[in-house]
Amino acid sequence: MTLDYYETLELNRDATDADIKKAYRRLALKFHPSSNRKPGSSEKFTQLSEAYDVLSDPKKKATYDKFGEEGLKGGIPPEFGSDGAWSSKYTYHGRPDKTFRQFFGGDNPFADFHTNEAPLRFGGLQHVVVKIQDPPVERDLHLSLEELFHGCTKQIKICRRELTEDTQSSIIRQKIQSIDINPGLKEGTKIIFFKEGDQGPNNIPADIVFIVRQKNHPLFKRQDNDLIYKAHVSLEMALTGFSVDVETLDGRLLTIPINDIVHPMSRKLVSGEGMPLSQDPSQKGNLIITFHIHFPERLSPEQRYLIKKALK
Repeated sequence: MTLDYYETLELNRDATDADIKKAYRRLALKFHPSSNRKPGSSEKFTQLSEAYDVLSDPKKKATYDKFGEEGLKGGIPPEFGSDGAWSSKYTYHGRPDKTFRQFFGGDNPFADFHTNEAPLRFGGLQHVVVKIQDPPVERDLHLSLEELFHGCTKQIKICRRELTEDTQSSIIRQKIQSIDINPGLKEGTKIIFFKEGDQGPNNIPADIVFIVRQKNHPLFKRQDNDLIYKAHVSLEMALTGFSVDVETLDGRLLTIPINDIVHPMSRKLVSGEGMPLSQDPSQKGNLIITFHIHFPERLSPEQRYLIKKALK
């Protein structure tokens, strides 16, 4: 049967190389036997693959454009091949699946289907097993507040099962992954290593997900980008004023004067002394000082009198 390669790919004769690739991609996906079971789709898929095999090769295309299918398959005298034409007799290898895989390579849209390496049996579709990705494997990554403040790099060991070359057996391999922790990273942030889970013959490896967990700190609590510091003060200090010394996470000593009367609901805000912002570490949240007031357990009569007199 005579085959018009341009017509097969629904192209004009002036089609560019990009046009040829685009047409083959569209039609090969449409008529691939794994997704199209209509009568005639297998034959159409073979014709598409042969047409692309010719038109994507500059020498074959040059011969076909000048001498047609007869010249391409019957051969032309060598002297006519001096301008880059294909002078040998052309025969399509008959493996449309091979053409398909060579075209898509690593971007094969059917990569999530498992088939054996035998040629496609047109007229009787081979068994196709849908690969399903394993659910994500989640692990906690515990970090100190100092590590989240400054940023750091953590070395994490991942053990995974990998298939051997025959794909029938597997071995356990260890891999060390580096995780860069940017300053200001927040609790609950997920760091994903895609498809680093166990390999299997009929599965897509799971994603390995590390979830940032912040360790408790003896002095500070974190609230978004702010740091909360609780100052313990006596009733006398709360009424008469005092100063609070706070050692920051980067080792500086802040002395904050408190001149107003404070109560358990009071807050003192110190701008720019909180956690770095993850999107811009040069900017920081705030330091917020709260107060825990210690009341005396008992007062003498004289003390009670003096307090009453002072508060009148």
